[in-house]
Amino acid sequence: MAVADTDDVTESRLLLAEYDRIKEEQKTRIGFRDNLLYFTLASATAVLAIAVPGGQAPLLLAVPVICLVLGWTYLVNDEKISAVGCYIRDRLGPRLAELSGAPGAVFGWETYHRDDARRTTRKRLQTAVDLFTYFALPMICVIAFWCSPAVRPLLLTVSLAQTLALAVLGWQFLRYAEL
Repeated sequence: MAVADTDDVTESRLLLAEYDRIKEEQKTRIGFRDNLLYFTLASATAVLAIAVPGGQAPLLLAVPVICLVLGWTYLVNDEKISAVGCYIRDRLGPRLAELSGAPGAVFGWETYHRDDARRTTRKRLQTAVDLFTYFALPMICVIAFWCSPAVRPLLLTVSLAQTLALAVLGWQFLRYAEL
């Protein structure tokens, strides 16, 4: 195994290597996050396709479970994606600019795309989609369950706990929305 010459290891190279790795992580997380949305919708649709025609109202309570687990995973990944961008803008870019003596911002895309006049509208629409998928859709299922003759004390307790958990998840989506 070859040992790198210490002259080849500079702070700038280390920071650029870190940039490459965290951008790769960000890219992977974006793909995973986006696929979670599609998987959530497909899973909920599959449950509804079985529950509704078959009159299986208790099965509707599976949708909130799906949305809670996948919604939390979606939210955590979305937060990490944003954290990577923030780290590049606030720490990595300025440090590399300082080391290189660059007159302007390093990694300009990290700030440029945030200045788009339509960004706020897109963020609001994405938040609405997220809230529909991970809060409204499962709440519709809970309400449909409540309106069915299948309501029993244990399942009612489960549905109330789901409602509370969904409210917390919805609040977290709003909290992290950066509107």
